[in-house]
Amino acid sequence: MCTRILWNTNQVAKTVSRCMDWAVSDEPELWFVPRGTERSGNADHESHRWTSTYSNVAVSMWGLGTVDGLNEKGLGAHALYLNPDDVAFPEADGRPSVANALWVQYLLDNYATVAEAVADIGRIRITSPTFRGIQLGVHIAIEDASGDSAVIEPVGGELVVHHGPEYTVMANSPTLDRQLENLARYRPFGGELPPPGDISSTDRFVRSAYFLHYLPEPESAEEAVAGVFQLIANVSVPYGAPYTTGDVYPTWWRSGADLTNRVYYFGSTRSPNIFWVELDELKDRTEVAKLDPRDLALVGDQTANLAPAPLLY
Repeated sequence: MCTRILWNTNQVAKTVSRCMDWAVSDEPELWFVPRGTERSGNADHESHRWTSTYSNVAVSMWGLGTVDGLNEKGLGAHALYLNPDDVAFPEADGRPSVANALWVQYLLDNYATVAEAVADIGRIRITSPTFRGIQLGVHIAIEDASGDSAVIEPVGGELVVHHGPEYTVMANSPTLDRQLENLARYRPFGGELPPPGDISSTDRFVRSAYFLHYLPEPESAEEAVAGVFQLIANVSVPYGAPYTTGDVYPTWWRSGADLTNRVYYFGSTRSPNIFWVELDELKDRTEVAKLDPRDLALVGDQTANLAPAPLLY
């Protein structure tokens, strides 16, 4: 229902894209969160409290948490759905806790690189409180301007970390180790099967890795961004398309980031346009600001159009 693709092998700009696929709109809002913002983990009686070290742009889901974003140092973070049957979060053990809906925000606020975040992975405990009346399983992908990457999954009561620049693709269930086992059945990853064409998580994972492998070297940062947007469009689900159960899980939006130059891109699939905001111009602002990324009039550079607003979550 969501996919993330990182292009970190080209020599021009490290870029990443993801899509948000869900049964209903997640009603996204695009926020600018300045340094020095006081936050709570919104978890349980041991909820962590912190003050943001890095300014960032973040996309919220139903006004309850952050699912995507980029900070001023070029760290990107993305929450994707993972089947609750594959997930087991750590038990209470005295560590400060952060709800899974705030996990991405915590990472964007506090870390400049993937290596820093991974080294500090045991500092907090991630919890899974009820989210709009349901339990949501999530796993996290992070990447930075160096091209480093990690996929973090709550499995067996522990946070399992896959750390290294080779972890460029993430989809949904099953867990990453099983996705990689399946990938090995396909060419050019060790097997002989051609790329599949369904919209299942395993097929989207293989197709993303396949076409990422063949992306030609870009001539500019804009081409590097366009490359990952082409790939994420290739694994997106058109509006109205039935999923395997007969339900509809369309792609509501696609985002992208130029990690090298710290530019965040967003496009609603209900609009023909893509717009972007530039972190280098925003990073020293001191007030929280937002805009509605579903506004069909948004196109091109919208950095100057984020309007001051109270932070709602």
